[in-house]
Amino acid sequence: MLRTFDLVMIGAMAAAATVTYQIKHLTDNKRQDVRRIEAEIKLERDTIELLKADWALLAQPNRLERLIAVYGPELKLEPTMPTQLARPFELPMLRSQLPQAEPKDEIADGNGAGEATDEIATGSVKP
Repeated sequence: MLRTFDLVMIGAMAAAATVTYQIKHLTDNKRQDVRRIEAEIKLERDTIELLKADWALLAQPNRLERLIAVYGPELKLEPTMPTQLARPFELPMLRSQLPQAEPKDEIADGNGAGEATDEIATGSVKP
């Protein structure tokens, strides 16, 4: 005859087997996900390499010279002069470096004078 302790141990073993199976199943699913993602990464890397090769082919100076000879007059292409290139100090400031505008003080006299001032400043006044 089975004792209570034996029944508890059989239940614990069944629970442990169930948990072990669930963990194994989850790890198999995760492994498949990792393999799928690795395959996607490899495909993206291969695509990037192919695009770099295409770019190297398209940007060959000999090819560009032939295209300029053929389509130059039609497109009215002209060589870039060194004076057309901007130097770093000639470039505009970044937006993050621009000074911030200070908020305007509204005139609160109740007659709407502040609204007229805003309309005049923005040029939205119609004659």
